[in-house]
Amino acid sequence: MDLRLLRYFVAVAEELHFGRAATRLHIRQPPLSRAIRNLETDLGVTLFDRTPAGVALTPAGAVLLDEARALLEHAARARTRLTALSGPAVLTLGVLGDGDSGGRTPHLVDAFRRRHPRVEVRVREADLTDPTCGLAAGRVDVALTRGPFDETGLRVATLGTDPVAALLRADDPLAVRSRLALADLSARRWFRFPDGTDARWQSYWNGGEPRTGPLVRAVTECRQAVLWNGTVGLAPLDHVPAEGLVLVPLTDLPPSPRVVACAKGEQRAYVRSFVALTEATLREP
Repeated sequence: MDLRLLRYFVAVAEELHFGRAATRLHIRQPPLSRAIRNLETDLGVTLFDRTPAGVALTPAGAVLLDEARALLEHAARARTRLTALSGPAVLTLGVLGDGDSGGRTPHLVDAFRRRHPRVEVRVREADLTDPTCGLAAGRVDVALTRGPFDETGLRVATLGTDPVAALLRADDPLAVRSRLALADLSARRWFRFPDGTDARWQSYWNGGEPRTGPLVRAVTECRQAVLWNGTVGLAPLDHVPAEGLVLVPLTDLPPSPRVVACAKGEQRAYVRSFVALTEATLREP
């Protein structure tokens, strides 16, 4: 199975919009649409229901999404291991799918390239079910992410914090409020992460309580769960909500920390240098 087609499929499945997926993949929409049609023909199934309102995954598409993510992750891991045998230094950077570094990432890039011009940096984007972005599993060397999560075996440095808000439909009765408390959301269904997600991370984004509601893995899925089902959830206050959604600040949840992390016993000089430069460049004054 063509990994390129799987990457295209995952992008459309996560965005549920061919235009946004094409932008994310840095390609034009017509070739992307043709590629997905070719994949459906090759597999003999329909992966998306297409309507004037947009696209939705079919049952076959939902199955392929899980399998495609696993295949792409395995391929990336194999490539990283093989590259490590070839000699040149490679730094694999994990970033969270909601990633935001305050617009200062170019300064970090410039600083690191000046100090380590021969180190190749590879970026791996993780979904919301893995706040360590593959670091805890050893798939990346450094993670630029947000907390809280289980820090066992990791060195974690806080770069800044982001207030958190409730994500609601714009026509939700609570959307007109200027502030909310978690108690205001206690009777609602929430979007939530699958079982096996880091417990501290799951608890924080559930407001410290067990919740019921649709399972999500990506930011787009969170937004669509609210838009289509009227569920609620939490998001950083500075995120821009999709059309039809609003963010209302929460008064009783501590802010989410933005962090850089690496293995506690990391010895490679260029990895330690990357972490130090990240702290110097991206940490809030």
